[in-house]
Amino acid sequence: MSILRPDIFAYLDHRQYLADWFVWKKSVNRRFSHRMFARLAKQKSPSLLLLVTKGERNLTPVTTKSFARAMRLEPDEARFFGLLVELERGGDREARTALFEKIAATARFRAARSIEGDTFRYLSHWYIPAIRELAGMPGFVPDPEHIAQQLRPRITVAKAREALEVLDQLGMVRVAEDGSVELAEGDFATPHEVAGLAVHNYHRGMLERSQGAIDAFQAHERHLGAVTVRVPVARMPELKAEVTAFLERILDLAGREPEDTEQADGQQVVQANVQLFPMSAAVPPPESA
Repeated sequence: MSILRPDIFAYLDHRQYLADWFVWKKSVNRRFSHRMFARLAKQKSPSLLLLVTKGERNLTPVTTKSFARAMRLEPDEARFFGLLVELERGGDREARTALFEKIAATARFRAARSIEGDTFRYLSHWYIPAIRELAGMPGFVPDPEHIAQQLRPRITVAKAREALEVLDQLGMVRVAEDGSVELAEGDFATPHEVAGLAVHNYHRGMLERSQGAIDAFQAHERHLGAVTVRVPVARMPELKAEVTAFLERILDLAGREPEDTEQADGQQVVQANVQLFPMSAAVPPPESA
């Protein structure tokens, strides 16, 4: 019994697509093999497809095209397959982000993987999480022009409108016909293929905001603290756990209902960044005498 041919536009991992494609091909032709695929792709190694799907070999621009021909991909499918290969190949953050944006812009891909694409945009733009928190405040107006004026630094109306669309697609902010706003956890799923890049973009964006806050706000409006200290390498996991516990405490305090005395001051959206990173190479302990 045959199975459906996998849709390339529903994938972000070209290796998984190749593995699923081979299973499908075997279902329609039991005699099909890796050796047969190698002949179709005009490759000398009969196990190249298997090695690529297992992550032991990488595709080059030449083999990417030969694989696409062997699989008889349509031109738009072949282009999309090439983008997936490029995405994994790496490059700097800007290049990989541009690649993913190009992938996410493909209409058929957005139809198949809209949640993942919107999740990527949510993490990659600092103002979208900020607007999500802003939407939970009393008196929030789901109007792009109003929102654009509320953020610090201010953003364009177009960005505010895009943020509302992403939040709606993720089910995190719902605007009813009467203008009322409902918050929800939403369908927040970051595909593992781009999770690292999305989180990287999130932290870079928030660090850029914190750098700007040094001059944008007065001392009583923000808090900056830092220490430089030597620590045993083995204690890093413990320090990371302490940072995580601190941030959880921040979330707990922020999530509590405000006291009557606090209500008078209103609410605002803040960003709490805590960084813990090496500033030197690990120095081995001195040899015992």
